[in-house]
Amino acid sequence: MINNQFILNKFGFLGADFSNELNRHAIITDIKAKTEIVREGQKNKFVPFLIKGSIRVFTLNDGRELIYYYIRENDSCMMTFSSIFTDYVSRIYAVAEEDSEVMLIPVSVVHEWLIKFPQINRLFYSEYEKRFSDIMNMVNDAVFHRLDKRVLNYVRQQISITGNNPIKLTHREIASHLGTSREVISRVLKKMENEGELVQKKEGISINELVKKF
Repeated sequence: MINNQFILNKFGFLGADFSNELNRHAIITDIKAKTEIVREGQKNKFVPFLIKGSIRVFTLNDGRELIYYYIRENDSCMMTFSSIFTDYVSRIYAVAEEDSEVMLIPVSVVHEWLIKFPQINRLFYSEYEKRFSDIMNMVNDAVFHRLDKRVLNYVRQQISITGNNPIKLTHREIASHLGTSREVISRVLKKMENEGELVQKKEGISINELVKKF
């Protein structure tokens, strides 16, 4: 049986009949960190729900990433869900940021549930609101903030996701996620370190204002 607490947190409002359906159709799988889950152009066969871990959702342009949002525990990928109403083709990439546990629901079953359990739409509307907010924050960050602010926000975000401060991040990894070059990121990080906003050492990058919280 699927973790009862996960069912209660995510689907409890749908009742016992839905829980039975969930246990009948859901597939639980473990995904190692850095594993690609879905890629652009791939046919979506499942709607994923993250039980634990984190997943990065992004697009690629000339080899550079544009991060849309991160899926956190108990969340789902709404861009995958939306594709089941059109051509089932993924328009995003999704990669596990850390070792993760995922529940997969076949898209054909989700279609049936939308009719059989109409209240499930409340869940998907809530997920859409979260993801829309994430994407708006991403756009505002990219358009209105200087690169040093974007770097600081990115490092903060990774610390929040993993709970690690310092956190292991390479300059190339940050550059890829923010759509710039490693050399530029190295200069920005050095400047921020000189200004006392963060510290770089062999254990990783730490943000001074967050050190006491971890």
